[in-house]
This record gives sequence, C-alpha cells and structure tokens, in this order.
Amino acid sequence: MTFGDLRLRPAEKSDAEQIFALAREFAVSFRPERAAFDAAFPALLENDEAMLLVATVDGTVRGYLLGFAHLTLFANGRVAWVEEAIIESGFRRHGLGRHLLEEFERWARGHNAGYVALATRRAAEFYASLGYEISATYYRKMLKT
Repeated sequence: MTFGDLRLRPAEKSDAEQIFALAREFAVSFRPERAAFDAAFPALLENDEAMLLVATVDGTVRGYLLGFAHLTLFANGRVAWVEEAIIESGFRRHGLGRHLLEEFERWARGHNAGYVALATRRAAEFYASLGYEISATYYRKMLKT
C-alpha cells in the first residue's frame, strides 16, 4: 500500500470525531465514553506536558499517539511515557506507527526526557523492531468498576 499524502501533526479540535472512533477501536479493558472524551480532549490539547499526535492520510486521521513528559526523582529529571498509540486496522504495517513514535521521541528529547517508556500487550514485536526493550512488568489496580 502506498499513501497519497501522509502527514504527522499535533491534534486539533476538529480531529475529535476521528480520534474518538480510533480510541474506541484501541480500548480493550475500557469502553471510551463520549462525555469523558469530550472533557479530556481539549484539556490534553492545552497540556504542555502532553503530546497528542495524529497521522493523516489524504486528510483523514488514520492513527494517533498520546504521550506525556513528566518529572521523576529516580531518573534525574524528566521521562516520557506513551499512553496510547493506535493505527486504524487497514493502515497498519505501513510505517504510520513508526513515524508517530519517532516524532514523539523528537518531542520527548525537546522536553529533556531521559527515555521513552510504554506498556503494551499487543505490539511487543513492533516496539522491539524500533529499539525498545523490555524493562519492567506492568501492574495495575482498578479503582473504578
């Protein structure tokens, strides 16, 4: 598959519908609710420690990445964390995810992050192919039922 016009850019308010549709495809443990999305989306766009990137093909959002840079004590400063990354199913394995992650890494370096980390259950081979290595086990405790 070749893409006509692949572009990466920060998300904009007008991307909300397309990003919400992708978020619903991404979610396994949770079902994104529209009201919660509508409350969080503009706040993320305004958050200086958050980066919400989109990959568009011919003007349509086909993937997004949401990540954060924040201060730590153990790492002598800032680190970056990829919270969500998804590519629309018909557009996977064609470089969109790699481009999004590389752009996030540039952003993280610009925010003086010492490293980028993430948790995944479904894309370990993808992240390993980009030089990411297993570093820890991920635990969680549900606070809402």
